[in-house]
Amino acid sequence: MALPLHPPPYRLDGSSLERDSRVDVFTGGGPGGQHRNKTQNAVRLHHEPSGLVVTATERRSLLANREAAFERLRARLAALNFVPKHRKKTKPSRAAKKQRLEGKSHHAERKQSRRRPTGDE
Repeated sequence: MALPLHPPPYRLDGSSLERDSRVDVFTGGGPGGQHRNKTQNAVRLHHEPSGLVVTATERRSLLANREAAFERLRARLAALNFVPKHRKKTKPSRAAKKQRLEGKSHHAERKQSRRRPTGDE
């Protein structure tokens, strides 16, 4: 994948996507019969600012493939636009540690009581 020309955030509205993208139309192969194999109905979008390329070939209609390709492009750009929230490191409190250890020992006691008695007892 090529390096992006511009870093995120990228605009996701339809008009800016159409303006920033290059649309290639080609013959989509695969199942679908004569209509699909002899017509130019597959779409490849090149988003120039990010360098993303998406393709849609699953439908027999050029218009449907174009809409599907723009939806995929929008989803990929939304993923690139996502900035994770900064997280602060925290330590569990003394009471939380104590409570967790008490819960573990209680659970161990319950499991111990369910065991089959050995021959020693």
